[in-house]
Amino acid sequence: MRERDLVGRQGFFVAEGEVVLRVLVRSPLVTAESLLLAEKRVAGLADVIAGLPDDVPVYSASQAVMDAVVGFPIHRGILALGRRVQEPSASALLASLPDEALVLALCGIANHDNMGGLFRNAAAFGADAVLLDSACCDPFYRKAIRVSVGAALIKPFARLAPGEDLLALLAAHGFEALALSPRGAQTLTETPRARRTAVLLGAEGPGLSEAVLKNAKAVRIPMADGFDSLNVAVTAGVVLHHLAFAARRED
Repeated sequence: MRERDLVGRQGFFVAEGEVVLRVLVRSPLVTAESLLLAEKRVAGLADVIAGLPDDVPVYSASQAVMDAVVGFPIHRGILALGRRVQEPSASALLASLPDEALVLALCGIANHDNMGGLFRNAAAFGADAVLLDSACCDPFYRKAIRVSVGAALIKPFARLAPGEDLLALLAAHGFEALALSPRGAQTLTETPRARRTAVLLGAEGPGLSEAVLKNAKAVRIPMADGFDSLNVAVTAGVVLHHLAFAARRED
């Protein structure tokens, strides 16, 4: 399974754990293709199994056999093979959103823990969609799904083509781009929310490119003197919470 986490999967992915499995089976964006369960977990998932389509196979095995199949001790004893129903283009996804929308746009996020945390925050604070540039890692990597607590399976997302202009795409669909940076000209608390807002975040360390910071509205989070660094997922949580519940919308 470790090897299959690293290579192209043609829309398939592996999900693990009960919480993620229950999200998977109710999501309209993905389908369950099969389940592999440790024998001790079958009874506790009877309701999930009963709700699956008849053509979805459910396999059970002893813990020892399951560990051998997976390639390492899989203590949760719950695995599912899933498949993404469709993969919209970034433009098509933005066009499908309501007139008032909040989008999280990610540039160069390569850490799967951070990716999972970003999707979890997007779901928790009501972002309508997530955009990924071509340098971002896969939200359907098994660990990213697990860290997201299944949010990666229910939050619509799309990946930009290599070289596609994120800011031009957002502008074409009426989104104001807020680029988060410690060097932002204005603070988050001074920033009202437009009806269509996109929050842009870069990888920890390099952050967003100079071109993005120059051509978007650069915003910073007020912090204590002498410190200006937050984990990217924490940053997303702070910003999305502010825009969802505190910011006054521009008329």
